[in-house]
Amino acid sequence: MFAKLSVVVGLAALINAAPAPVKHVLHEARDVASRDWVKGARIEKDAIIPMRIGLTQTNLEKGYDYLMEVSHPDSENYGKHWTAEQVHDAFAPEEETVANIKEWLTDFGIHGGRIVHSENKGWIAVDVTVEEAESLLLTEFHEHEHKLTSKIRVGCDKYHVPEHLQSHIDYITPGIKLIPVKKRTIKREVKAKRESHAVKAPIHVDASADTTISVAAAALPPSLQNCSTAMTPTCIQALYGIPSTNAAVEGNSLGLYQQGSYFSESDVNLFFANWASYIPQNTFPINASIDGGSYSVPADSPLNSGEADIDIEMSTSLIYPQTVVLYQTDDDIYEPQEVATTNLFNTFLDALDGSYCTYTADGETGDDPAIDPLYPDPAPGGYKGTLECGIYKPTNVISASYGQAEADLPSPYVLRQCNEFMKLGLQGHSILFASGDYGVTSFPGDGSASGCLGPDQLIFNPQYPSGCPYVTSVGGSQLAPNGTVYDPEVVMADNLGGTAVNFSSSGGFSNYFARPTYQDGHVETYFHRAHITYPYYSELDVNVNTTTGIYNRIGRAYPDVSANGAHFPAYIDGELFHFYGSSLASPLFASVITLLNQERATAGKGPIGFINPTLYRNDDVLNDITAGTNFGCGTQGFHAVEGWDPATGLGTPNYPKMKALFLSLP
Repeated sequence: MFAKLSVVVGLAALINAAPAPVKHVLHEARDVASRDWVKGARIEKDAIIPMRIGLTQTNLEKGYDYLMEVSHPDSENYGKHWTAEQVHDAFAPEEETVANIKEWLTDFGIHGGRIVHSENKGWIAVDVTVEEAESLLLTEFHEHEHKLTSKIRVGCDKYHVPEHLQSHIDYITPGIKLIPVKKRTIKREVKAKRESHAVKAPIHVDASADTTISVAAAALPPSLQNCSTAMTPTCIQALYGIPSTNAAVEGNSLGLYQQGSYFSESDVNLFFANWASYIPQNTFPINASIDGGSYSVPADSPLNSGEADIDIEMSTSLIYPQTVVLYQTDDDIYEPQEVATTNLFNTFLDALDGSYCTYTADGETGDDPAIDPLYPDPAPGGYKGTLECGIYKPTNVISASYGQAEADLPSPYVLRQCNEFMKLGLQGHSILFASGDYGVTSFPGDGSASGCLGPDQLIFNPQYPSGCPYVTSVGGSQLAPNGTVYDPEVVMADNLGGTAVNFSSSGGFSNYFARPTYQDGHVETYFHRAHITYPYYSELDVNVNTTTGIYNRIGRAYPDVSANGAHFPAYIDGELFHFYGSSLASPLFASVITLLNQERATAGKGPIGFINPTLYRNDDVLNDITAGTNFGCGTQGFHAVEGWDPATGLGTPNYPKMKALFLSLP
């Protein structure tokens, strides 16, 4: 009897230690070695990693239709935006899915008290050892060191999940997407930074500078004579018919996303004194710091790079006395280094939508990023608070002059984030992103010396988030040499020297996102008119090492619109520079939408929300651009033509026409 009981007890112990095997299937695998991260040694088995399981949400396939219902001008429900609660309820995973995932983890031996289910029901989170994670997912975790910075991440080349759960799992981190390892100290030499996404071109200003202007410009008022070389707020207002006097509407602020660039109060004051004297000195944005983000820095700080300055100056000068909200994201330790690699928006989205903030376990709070920081930040001087979740109500319009190549990120991660932009659109928020500044490629050094894709660096490199169909992508335009504000604009394209010889408005076709139906007619018309002879492919998630085409014929096309992005005067530490880029165009167009929201609010109407369907349906309210091209990958890129094109989209703002249109809508 004693012997038999011992056998039973022993078998029970074995069963608890080693659960019954289940059939696993491959869920994700890295097709191509990472271009920025170098795979290193195996991670020690007792290291702790924050594992998160993204649950397949319900009704996401209906998200596009839901958004069109409240955004398309022909819909009877136009402008009837959803509440946050309606959004959460519509897309929450089924309860059976959550129960099945939890059962998998507990059967493996993970105590239920370690498992956390997120507020929006989209994630299951648990801290695990590397040994547990490797056994659970049938994989191996390795260190990955960034080529250009001191960052260390953890990830694998492939992982597996139980076959009966695969349809319920979106993706798992750590996995193909790299994340920081916790409770380990790794020191690496800091290498040279990658070039930032922002470009500035210094000019020398003195009394003897050549101020020759054209005959046409000389006939204009003095404030408009030099617009082709100094695009001041007065020039912008004249160029697009934007009113110079506005009335403030409570709650109608413009939000600006910043990461890694801080503004100088003295430089902003200097700009207002010289170019927008109607704005009182010390008129600065409303501080919406996220996870320890600094508000401003001294003018002589190396972190005063100009990006935040120009965004604030551009938008404030156009919408004053309406206010600007500055979403300065992430602490001073993380933020500057991050811009040298990639820059995503997870901690930003966490702060706007508490349900998006989904990792809290065992007293530790943080996000689950490929690149986002862990908070509290253990680094000296880092932000010691917990991750800030749902602390801000989003402004009606948000502009971000940041982005990166789609290829830098796994498509499941990008698709999931794009869905969050869809949900913001459902709630009436307009989200705008700069399309980029290197034509049909990414910035040099992003994956290759040229920023192009493929073994021969010939394949166009589309940008994210511009490829997401639920945001408005803004390209760059400019006045022709010696042109006036009453002449047609051309594609923004300049030789700024160095790595910015071919500095032009980014545009093209996504490799991750299919073309939305609201673009169909315009894009097909473009293909008919442009007679493009480049070889193409018609495939999402294409293998760039084997395809014979250089752009995706079926991808989401971008940009949607454009605005002037050249010769914007601004100061850094009191020195005058001229700035270029779609990073100027995005806050400019966002300012126009903010003013239109002011007009609608005055008329007793709600915010515009997702603007794309209305603009594609009524493209005559924009100034079409038909001259110029965006270069890259050894080609002339895409030429501007009549109608939509992948250099300037539908065109630039015509404020009087846009006002008439949007006031006519419910």
